[in-house]
Amino acid sequence: MSLKFAYYPGCASKEITRESSDTTLKVAPLLDIELKEMPKANCCGAGLLKDYDYKLHLAMNARIFAEAEGMGLDIMTICSTCLMVMSTANSELKNDEKLLAETNELLGEAGLTYKGTIDIKHFLWVVMKEVGAEKLKGLVKRPLKGIRLASFYGCHTLRPSSVLGFDDPLNPTSMEEITAALGAESVDYDGRTKCCGFQADLVTEEVALAMTAKRLLSAKDSGAHSVVTPCPFCHINLDSYQSKAERVAGRKIDIPVLHFTQALGIALGLSSKDMGLDRHMVPLQDLLDSI
Repeated sequence: MSLKFAYYPGCASKEITRESSDTTLKVAPLLDIELKEMPKANCCGAGLLKDYDYKLHLAMNARIFAEAEGMGLDIMTICSTCLMVMSTANSELKNDEKLLAETNELLGEAGLTYKGTIDIKHFLWVVMKEVGAEKLKGLVKRPLKGIRLASFYGCHTLRPSSVLGFDDPLNPTSMEEITAALGAESVDYDGRTKCCGFQADLVTEEVALAMTAKRLLSAKDSGAHSVVTPCPFCHINLDSYQSKAERVAGRKIDIPVLHFTQALGIALGLSSKDMGLDRHMVPLQDLLDSI
């Protein structure tokens, strides 16, 4: 039986990292996952709006939830920041009847209401818990044999654990279990659960780039052939800003960075064109040739 979700890729994955969403839409059917687009969905606010207008932040997220609720489906996202923002807002609304009622007053102006019946999941969670590593292993057409992957979880994939609760925030294992199912070897390194620096980019760029360089060099020096992440914002820092991070570190890094969905896609037999691998700043061809 196919799994079915309301699909919320998030703003970044609709444009800046659209290769991650394009790949998701191609990988999902191979895993018996049916994704329904949410044509009326708005931005979740990315965690920034909450500090300026809390009620508007809740209303915008509840509007997303109401659309999914009307579809009779839980939400699945590939954006870790959207996951964190929506999960936190959903928890607050579900656990405070007064807050939910006040938010529904605002939604009522648009003819909407949210009853508090849906959940939000990351694609990583769905693959790990609802597809399962064993089934995934049986679907692999191109094992990633000989490839050493450094999983980079991203802060918002794991924290706050009180709301997300999918994996251990200090010692997660889901990415490594999936890496093994795809036939690759996992690399244990210091930075896998730490921050890439994205949240500091617009405030203190040099500090953010130093953080990015430290994470990448930790992975490379531990023997990784590539980094893989389920977070599009982490991918932006680790791939797109890698040349800037090299300048700050004073050292060549040159390590490719895969979206989690692309690691799945390669192993499941999708082509480079299908997954938009040519959109990466750090080339992946040498990695692909080695499989």
